[in-house]
Amino acid sequence: MDDRNNTIAGWVLGGGIAALGLSIASGMYFHPELPEVGKQGYAIEGVESGEAGGAAVVPIATLLATADIAKGEAIFKKCVACHTIAAGGANGIGPNLNGVLGKPLASHAGFAYSDALKSKGGTWTFEAMSEWLANPKKYAPGNKMTFAGLGNPEERAAVMLYINSQGSNLPLPAAPAAPAEGAEPAADTAAPISGDAATPTTKAPTEAPAQASPN
Repeated sequence: MDDRNNTIAGWVLGGGIAALGLSIASGMYFHPELPEVGKQGYAIEGVESGEAGGAAVVPIATLLATADIAKGEAIFKKCVACHTIAAGGANGIGPNLNGVLGKPLASHAGFAYSDALKSKGGTWTFEAMSEWLANPKKYAPGNKMTFAGLGNPEERAAVMLYINSQGSNLPLPAAPAAPAEGAEPAADTAAPISGDAATPTTKAPTEAPAQASPN
């Protein structure tokens, strides 16, 4: 009987040793790739690291140059529940927007603007209108506008092009000139040295490159 118990105990002990050995071997072979020191988390395919920086911001003047006015008119239909835009149109929940571009902020007659917008000051330039349409609450915190904003800059450019055609008709701002492809700044030329004195050279100046709605 004792021999039988010893045999069973031997098998149990042997099985335990074998399982432990397999666990150690698999751990050595299938070791996880830990993140490097100083870097938290693991890379996820398809998601860029924040170190790469955000996408370049395209100036609104550049977007206006290629904006589609018909698309802007379609987008403005989201605004008609609160605004009119025809000349002489009545104020609604928001002010009439005819000719709004180029006017001072909070200046349409007969509309009760919020103190937040009245205290903002300035003029409805294309740049100011783009900021307003992107995020009204951020542009003038505390204003009465309930519209969350247009996050797509191309849509903002299109709707501004349409708004501009309704009574403002301002000239579009000039788009900034793109740098010449492959252009590199000219290197400075070292002045020749003669004896103990250096003879400076004069560099010619480089020619500079040419340069919905409020509540």
